[in-house]
Amino acid sequence: MMPAPPHRRRERMHALGTAALLALLSTSAPAFSAEHDRDAIQAEVVRQHDASIKRLQDWIALPSIAAEDLNPQAGAEHMASLARDAGFQHVEIVPTDGKPGVFATLDAGAATTVGLYFMYDVKQFDPSEWSSPPLEARLIDKPGVGKIMMGRGAVNQKGPESAFLAALHAIKAAGQAMPVNLVLVAEGEEEIASPHFSQVVQRPDVAAALSKTIGVFMPSASQDMEGNVTVSLGAKGAVELELVSSGEAWGRGPSKDVHSSVKAMVDSPAWRLVKALDTLVSDDGNTITIDGYPVPPPISAEEKAMVAAATARSSESKAKQRLGVSRWIDDLSWQAANERLVSQPTVNIEGLVGGYTGPGGKTVLPHRAVAKIDLRLVPGMSMDAAVSALKSHLAHRGYGDIEVNVSGGYGPTSTSADAPLIQAQLAVLRRAGLDPMLWPRNAGSYPGIVFTGPPLNLPSGHFGLGFGTGAHAPDEYYLIESSNPKVRGYDGAVMSFVDYLYELGK
Repeated sequence: MMPAPPHRRRERMHALGTAALLALLSTSAPAFSAEHDRDAIQAEVVRQHDASIKRLQDWIALPSIAAEDLNPQAGAEHMASLARDAGFQHVEIVPTDGKPGVFATLDAGAATTVGLYFMYDVKQFDPSEWSSPPLEARLIDKPGVGKIMMGRGAVNQKGPESAFLAALHAIKAAGQAMPVNLVLVAEGEEEIASPHFSQVVQRPDVAAALSKTIGVFMPSASQDMEGNVTVSLGAKGAVELELVSSGEAWGRGPSKDVHSSVKAMVDSPAWRLVKALDTLVSDDGNTITIDGYPVPPPISAEEKAMVAAATARSSESKAKQRLGVSRWIDDLSWQAANERLVSQPTVNIEGLVGGYTGPGGKTVLPHRAVAKIDLRLVPGMSMDAAVSALKSHLAHRGYGDIEVNVSGGYGPTSTSADAPLIQAQLAVLRRAGLDPMLWPRNAGSYPGIVFTGPPLNLPSGHFGLGFGTGAHAPDEYYLIESSNPKVRGYDGAVMSFVDYLYELGK
C-alpha cells in the first residue's frame, strides 16, 4: 500500500493526534541510529509547516536581481537574517567589487564540517507573462501535480534553500544535536555568472573555514514529476558576454541612428554584427567554428553508461512537451541527444538588440547593435581560453572592431561519485526507497569551480528531494503538497535535508 500524499497526511494530523501522525509518517521514513530522534524532528517539520511556507513567501516578495541592480544590499541583509534565525552563530555580509556576499558559520561541536552554497538573487521577470503575480508567491492547486507555490525564485533557488533552513529550525526545536558544523557562503550575482563570488570564497578567513569541510553542496529539487531523482556529478561552466558592433568603433556606418533610406550609400553596423555572428557556428548553428576554440574531450564510456541508464528511465515525450520542441538537433535519438547535452560546449544567442524594437516599424539605420551571448563549457575547457579564442577569431576574420564585453563567468566543475559528499546522498536516497540516477553534469551552470578547483579542491554538488520547474521562465514554481506519493512535497524536501545532514555526520 502506498503512503498517503504529504498534503493528505497533514490534513489528517489534527484528527489523528501526534502519536498517530508519527506512526503514519514513519511508514516511508528511513531508519537512522539512536544518535537523534527522527520522529521528533519530523513532528516539528509538520508543526512548523505554515511558518516555513510564510518564510519562503516573504523571501520571494523581496527580489534581488543583479542584472537590474535591484535590492542587492537588502537581499544580502535578508539572507544574513535567515541564516541567524536558523542558528548560525557567526554571520556577516562580505563586500565585493559587485554585489555583496554572505558568510556564516554554525559550530555544533561536531566532528564533521559541511559547506553550503546559497544564492539570494533571482532572474528578471515580466509580470505580464505570468498567470500569477511573480512576487506574491501564491499557493495554487495544479492538476496532476498538487499544491504549488508560484513565484520568481520559487525553485531557483529560494524554495530548496528555505527547505534546508527549515530543517535546521526543526532540528533545534526538537531539541536534537546538530550532527555537523556548517560553513555557508552565499552570493547575489549567480544569475549574471558570478563575476565576484571568488572574492567571497578567497577571503582568507572564509577560505580557511571552507578548507575544513568535507565538501560543499547546494540545496536543490532533484526529482522529476514521476519521482525519479538525479545525483549530478558536476556542471558546465558558463561565460556571459556582449558583442557590440558600432559605427563609432568600426569607422564605417553612422555614429547615430539615421533614416533607413541612406542604407543605399551607408554601411550598417547591424548587418556587420549578423555577419560576424555567422562565423561563430556552422550553417545549422549547432557546431562551434571559432578558430582555435578549446576542443572538448570525447564523452567517456563511464559517462555514456550513466546517460544510457538515466534516459532509459526517463520520458522523451514529456521532455519534448516541457521544452516545447518536436525534434532534437540532427534528429538525434533520446540517448544521443542527452550524450550531446552533457558533453558538448555551446555558443548561444540570448538576445539581439539594435535599432527600433517597439510597436510597428520605424525606418532607421541603427548605429549600434548588440548580441547577448552565453558560452557553455565542459571539462577540459577554461573560460580564459574560450574568451581569448573568440577575440582572436573575430580579429582574424576582420571583425576586430567588434567589442567583446565579458560580464561574468567561470569554468566547468566535476566531482567523483566516490566522494563522501556524493556517497552520503546515494545512501540517503536508497534508504528512502528511491533508486537514484547518476548524471555526468548539469547542462546548466553554477560557480562550483571555486570549490572544486585550486586551492580548495573540494567535492561539490547538489542535493534535495522535491520538485519544481520554470527556472528563468514565467510561472516558475516549487511543489508544496504533492499529489504523487513518489514525489516529495515541501515537508518531504525538508526531511531529506535532515536525513542528509545526519548521514554526513556519521
